Amino acid sequence: MMTLLIILLALAFISGSPLFTIMLGAAALGAVALPREFSSEFDGMVEHMLNVGLGDQVQVMSTIPLFIYAGYLLAEAGTADPCALFTVFTGASGVTIIALGGVLLPALVRQGYPERFSMGLIAGTGSVGLLFPPALPLFIYGTVYGLTNLAPETWDTRRFLFAGIVPGMVLVGMLSAVAVTVAVMKKLPRQKFDLGELGRSFALAFPELCIPFGVIIGLAAGFDLPQVAALTVVYTVVLEIGVSRLFRRLGVAWGKPLDPRVLWLVSREAMAMVGAIFIIIFTSTALTNFMVTAEVPRALVAWTQSHVASKIVFLLAINVILLIVGTVMDIFSAIVVVLPLIGPIAKAYGIDPYHLGVIFLLNLEVGYLHPPVGLNLFITSVKFQRPITQVMWATIPFLITMIVALLTITYVPALTVVPEAERTGRIADLLAIPHAEIEKLQAGKDITLVDAAGKPLADASHPAPIVKHLADCDAITDEIAKGGCQKPFFDVKDCRGKPNQQTCEHKAIACWVVSSLNASDDGKTPIIPEAEVPLLDSDGNPLKDKAGHQRIRKLADCARADVIDKDSCRELFINVSNCKICPPDDLGIDGCIRDRSIRWYDDNKASLDESP
Repeated sequence: MMTLLIILLALAFISGSPLFTIMLGAAALGAVALPREFSSEFDGMVEHMLNVGLGDQVQVMSTIPLFIYAGYLLAEAGTADPCALFTVFTGASGVTIIALGGVLLPALVRQGYPERFSMGLIAGTGSVGLLFPPALPLFIYGTVYGLTNLAPETWDTRRFLFAGIVPGMVLVGMLSAVAVTVAVMKKLPRQKFDLGELGRSFALAFPELCIPFGVIIGLAAGFDLPQVAALTVVYTVVLEIGVSRLFRRLGVAWGKPLDPRVLWLVSREAMAMVGAIFIIIFTSTALTNFMVTAEVPRALVAWTQSHVASKIVFLLAINVILLIVGTVMDIFSAIVVVLPLIGPIAKAYGIDPYHLGVIFLLNLEVGYLHPPVGLNLFITSVKFQRPITQVMWATIPFLITMIVALLTITYVPALTVVPEAERTGRIADLLAIPHAEIEKLQAGKDITLVDAAGKPLADASHPAPIVKHLADCDAITDEIAKGGCQKPFFDVKDCRGKPNQQTCEHKAIACWVVSSLNASDDGKTPIIPEAEVPLLDSDGNPLKDKAGHQRIRKLADCARADVIDKDSCRELFINVSNCKICPPDDLGIDGCIRDRSIRWYDDNKASLDESP
């Protein structure tokens, strides 16, 4: 039965069924195959899926519809047509070829470029804008990688937006060199440099150029992603409805003024795209949750490391794999399906996550152009009514150039440049100084660690009361660690004046203990009030010994010499303690303890008979 379902799912994928149905179906089949009962596994996957928009990625998720909307406005108005980086606004190279190909091909032929070369140039350069902000694939990749939780301390989507700028410039430079070389070899007529024409062209393109450069400057100045995205939409609406009309009245042929009544149609089309992307992202988290539970990434890492010893060879292999993926899948599907599998392997080889992102997206760009099924080849063939074989031969010089650029960027990671962590720019830094000082003045100087019910926390290593002092945080030099230290003081301050102030304060402190002290890998000693835990089996029933008695696990036994994996032993007590310190709203204390106990049993049942 399972084999038949898998075959049907594969046939549905091949026949072109929506990607989200394939991923959700695969997650459901995975839940059936896992040891625990289907309802427990699949409910957990769906719960994880529905919580995507509530976590740390909420800021990135909120920017996606805003930038898509801005791109649709620009495409409708046609004001981005004069810009070289049209793909930055559209997010898809095929759209660039369709929108600009009819204008660029005749212009290139008039300048003396061969028609076949011109087609190759348009097809080959249609995707170069995908590495420059605010291209949509950058946000999708940043969101999906953040959801994998592979590098929570170092990954920041805002920093990733800058990662492709230098590699993108390298790619543009190489492709430009090919065009210049052909012009010299063909002895095409040269035009005298005209400063006035340059000024007029720059003036016409300047309003649109402000968008990508404004995004970069805004992020560097310390604005949050949602703020930058919202300002981009406001700027675009004003530009296309107000400024464009003003230019027309002044006799300047610039863009196509948008009728305010068209905004509804543009909004409907843009939000349909947003809905499609969000459905894919949300369902991909359910599939990723299954793969993590089934330890698929761990198995892939082990297999790869046993067969590929060299990082250099692995990078070459990953380029080949991604090139193949890029020829058969669109960029958004490739990100949500392939990234959760490749990310853990790349991390095991010590590849920087930002560098991996650039390699990933650049491979998909090249895949658009790679024979025999590259998407840009077919779009160019249909657009210009030329045989597909003719288009393939036309793109060969640019395909070779892009592969050379890809290999250069792959093996020279220094080209992937991202801002320093927590570097938010001079303006934001200056504003942050008085803001931080005001926060410190308003916050309490000391807090006593309690659980959500207000009971003081204590264990064998931490006798009650456990008091934290705000002044101790000032001695921490790392800004991220200092912010984490100060967080409970500021959270308690924010509870003041609320009707349930005391409850709010207790929960703020308790949840900080769970998310900071008890979830830290930097040597901090967790607070573990629960020293004994009754064991449960996969069905949530009490686990009994041979005499029929309930099996009890003791924290003290984890220190015994015959316990090999002491961290795994302590994990049960930390998880159960966390459930009592700050219980999740959706599960409560009992539900949380049951869930964590079952998961721990499933992960450790093979060694239970050999450990205390």
